[in-house]
Amino acid sequence: MQFSVFIVGQLANPTPENERQMLRDSVELAVKAEEMGFDRVWAVEHHGLKWYSHMSTSEIFLTWVAARTSRIRIGHGVVTLPFGYQHPVRVAERTAMLDVLSGGRLDVGVGRSASPREMSLFGVDAGTSHEQVEEALRIVTGVWQGNASGWNGSLNIAPGEVFPRPYQDPHPPIFTACTNEAALRSAANRGLGALVLGLGDLDLLRRRRAVYDEARAARTNRDLLTPAVNDHFAVVCPTVVLDDAAEARRIGVRGQQFFVESARHWYADGPPPNLDMAADGERGLRALERTVRKEMETAGVPALPQYVAAYNTHHPYGTADQALSRVRELADAGADDVMCLVQMGGVPHAVCMETVRQWGEHVIPHFR
Repeated sequence: MQFSVFIVGQLANPTPENERQMLRDSVELAVKAEEMGFDRVWAVEHHGLKWYSHMSTSEIFLTWVAARTSRIRIGHGVVTLPFGYQHPVRVAERTAMLDVLSGGRLDVGVGRSASPREMSLFGVDAGTSHEQVEEALRIVTGVWQGNASGWNGSLNIAPGEVFPRPYQDPHPPIFTACTNEAALRSAANRGLGALVLGLGDLDLLRRRRAVYDEARAARTNRDLLTPAVNDHFAVVCPTVVLDDAAEARRIGVRGQQFFVESARHWYADGPPPNLDMAADGERGLRALERTVRKEMETAGVPALPQYVAAYNTHHPYGTADQALSRVRELADAGADDVMCLVQMGGVPHAVCMETVRQWGEHVIPHFR
């Protein structure tokens, strides 16, 4: 079992001053994660999503983290690949440079960043974004491996070598964001690690692991994106751990409410998040779940587990013993890597740091 810290860059009160402090705090959290024995720190890439994520250039953030650390792996969770966001050759160059400067500590997660706001900011066509991610992946991995023959497709790239080459041979491990079963099948079929980005319960996780393993068992060498196969299955786990279990749950569930509301605002045209951090998170999430279920019923859409997973609050919000118990459950359900989500909007930085300390001192040692 491995352990990661997953940094989203959320802000309940996004003034410029608070934004700057959050970014400095995020670096401090990553450095603390290395000190406490975590294996990875992941950083997202999102654009224009006020409240939900103020982490727009993860490659710069991760470079800063790499310079402040020596062991912990650093990961894009994810770098956006549709062509409007960035040219795939530039992605290949930047990630290779970071892999070299970090001494081969880079993991590269890829995805679409498919909110309407982000796509409209960069002129990304949602209808062709999946195909663009696939094409960009082939370009990036070709550049990494020294392919100088160019590319003819949706993009036309002239022949020529691109430098630097990655530190890791033949290239950094590749992951892809997986929020549904189709994405899991695609990842496993192509030999890519899965970043399982959701807040579902253990039954949903078991189902997703089974889908991934079934596709992995059926793939052939012709299916693989590159010979460097990565079968790592990483799962997001919201958590707040304190000596006071009740206070940890209060803070954690309120943070989850903010996370869900801000995501729903940008991805499902919901209202802005409730910015009153003293509000009752349990009550707020249950009210929002009732609203969503009613909307689905009105639209004739069944309330399948994956559609209401965000309202599951059976997460390690409590003591270190509760976190340890949850990790054992996640391991039994198929997780290879627990991605600790602590930096939810409204969770104080001191609580994030204490949570990472508690995991490092009281949870991670049981799996070493």
